[in-house]
Formats: sequence, structure tokens, C-alpha cells
Amino acid sequence: MKKNFLLALLLLIYSFCLGQEEETPLDSIAEKMIIMEGDSIMQSTIALEEYYVFSKLKFSSYEEKLRYYILRRKTLKVYPYAKLAADRLTELNDSLTRITKNSDKRKYTREIQKYIEGEFSDELKKLTRTEGQILVKLIHRQTGNTAFDLVKELRNGWRAFWYNATAKMFKISIKEEFHPELVHEDYLIEDILQRAFSEFRIERQKSALNFDYSQLTDKWSTQKK
Repeated sequence: MKKNFLLALLLLIYSFCLGQEEETPLDSIAEKMIIMEGDSIMQSTIALEEYYVFSKLKFSSYEEKLRYYILRRKTLKVYPYAKLAADRLTELNDSLTRITKNSDKRKYTREIQKYIEGEFSDELKKLTRTEGQILVKLIHRQTGNTAFDLVKELRNGWRAFWYNATAKMFKISIKEEFHPELVHEDYLIEDILQRAFSEFRIERQKSALNFDYSQLTDKWSTQKK
């Protein structure tokens, strides 16, 4: 069932290549307590979310600054699609665990596919080539799988090859991975995301990949010097 959902999403990504164009906050006391079966006990530590102190953006030239802000605009535009895909996959898996009949699972999956098409189809077709490539990278960031590997799993290696070959005609590789530790542009994408998370411009979602943003920042800052 998960495979059918992922296939629907990837087919939509493929189609735009051809189409081209609250939680209630707790008070200060409740935050320091754990509620167990109606009783409250004091906890010794308070779990905090990661928080980064960002340095001021510096650019060596106007062209470098322009490239960064163009990349930021494109990244923030496509990130919600990658996050939504990961969210929907989680929701689908959770729902399927509560459905016992295979026929009901198939019916539910088909309904989800139609819903996903309604959410994604028109908007994905409006993406540019570079926005589409960033989206492919972010899907790898969010799910831990490349679009090519997902298609290969869903259909077969031959179908994945042709999907990739067709995408290459539009300068989009569905084999593309997200490597902020190796590719400077990928690091810039991660930097853009982390800054946007801290400013609450987009909703935070942890990457499925294993990397440390602060270590990456130290690495790339050293190399730039």
C-alpha cells in the first residue's frame, strides 16, 4: 500500500517534467512536571529543542548573494511539497496498521492517491527545472530514499532507468541525493531550511538523513576561508 502511494507522488513529479512551466502551550509549572495516570511528579530536566545561533550572511560578491537568494526562494517554495509527502506517508502507514482487510487497505490507499493528486498535481506542473531538482533532493532529505530507488522498488529497474532518462531530457535527475556534507549547494539548502525553521517561516521536519548542521557549518566556513 505504501508503494502505491509513493508511486502516485513520483508520477506527479515526473509529470511536471513534461508539463514545464496549535498546540496549547503549557504554563511554566506544567512544563516542569510529568503527568502519570493523573499524578504529577517533578522531572529533573526539561527537554529542549535544538537551537542554532546563526552568523550573519556574508557574500564575496553581488553574484554570490544573488545566487543564494534565488536558491532560498526556490527552496522555500518546494520544501512544503517534500514535507507533505513525508507527512502523508506517515499518516498512510499509521492508518494501514489499523485496517485489517486487504480489500479495505487497497480502497483506502486509492482514496489517498486521489487526494494526493489533488494536492500536488497542478502546483507541481508549475515548477521550473531547478525547482524540480531541488524537490528531488528534498524528497531524499525527508524520506532517506532517492526518487529513482523508489521507482525501482515500485516497478522495476528498467522502468526506473527510463524515468531517469526522460527526466535527463529536462535536466532533472531522479537519482539525485542530498549531500550537504559534500555538495556546497546542498549545504546552502540546509542552511536556508534551518534559518527558516528558526524564524518560523516553515514548519520544522527532521531529516531522515544523518548529518549535523553545526558541524557542516564549521566545515564549509573553514573551507571558504
